[in-house]
Amino acid sequence: MKIMNKGRILLVFLLIAGFAKATRAQQFEKSIFYKVMDTGDLAAIDAQIDIVKASSQKYKDGYEGALLMRKADKLAVPLQKLKYFKQGRIKFETALMADPDNTEYHFLRLAIQEHAPKIVKYHSDIEKDKAIVKKNFKDQPQSVQHAILDYCKNSKVLHAEDFQ
Repeated sequence: MKIMNKGRILLVFLLIAGFAKATRAQQFEKSIFYKVMDTGDLAAIDAQIDIVKASSQKYKDGYEGALLMRKADKLAVPLQKLKYFKQGRIKFETALMADPDNTEYHFLRLAIQEHAPKIVKYHSDIEKDKAIVKKNFKDQPQSVQHAILDYCKNSKVLHAEDFQ
């Protein structure tokens, strides 16, 4: 009888520990977000969208919007590409309007605009965003600074020298 109770207690403990580990793995982390944005793997984007939606992150619509626009880039069907880009753009721009001083959002918008196809007409704020990112770079969390410097390696707009 005592062995069965110990077994049940052990089972409950293992279930709780497993749930806690799964919950931690699903928390929003900016470093992972930026890695997903960089690689552009469709399955990873979808997984990150789910994590962002479930997070308690303030203004999480900005992150979700950026991911949706990145997802649009990876889709094959033009109508789906346009649908996801528009949906993402609305979410992202709404979040940016709610928090216009968010340097990270300006960086994300710059990165998206730099690679957006001309047909979507999403290029008008590149210089404005570049100035904001340059001005506030030092005030950003380490994960965001790292993402910006990584982005500079392939950007025609931002350069690592801009931040020294």
